Amino acid sequence: MKLIDTEETVVLVTGASPGAEEKDRPSAYLLKAEIDRRGAGHAYRRAVMVTDLWYLDNRTFHLNPTIAIGGPGANGVAQEFSAMLPTLYTREEQVFVQADFEGDLKRAALWGSSSSATAEAVQIFTAQGYLDDLLGRIWRFRVGTFV
Repeated sequence: MKLIDTEETVVLVTGASPGAEEKDRPSAYLLKAEIDRRGAGHAYRRAVMVTDLWYLDNRTFHLNPTIAIGGPGANGVAQEFSAMLPTLYTREEQVFVQADFEGDLKRAALWGSSSSATAEAVQIFTAQGYLDDLLGRIWRFRVGTFV
């Protein structure tokens, strides 16, 4: 049985260190819950959570829409994404929402100068339409898909 769909299942990536797990994973779980809620029980319209080390070692999942949560110092995927993604939102060089949803690979990095700033980036991503934009692009009707 297929567990994820490379076009519809969103991969959320947090750092693997104990500090990143403790500080950033709660924000990632809130985002996961919101994505899962909006997926309304559809088998693949959901989020899965992994660590940066796992993601970097499993290239197959790089095809999925991916959101890195946590700063570049704590999350290797955020470090990679922050160098290449445009900044869509920043507040006082403390809170950052970076994303590119135009190409085949949909990517975002949500981070801040502290765990509370990262939590704020996740909240802004959800509340100010960035999540709507991503899901609207990946959860469209596809030929051969029965919803």
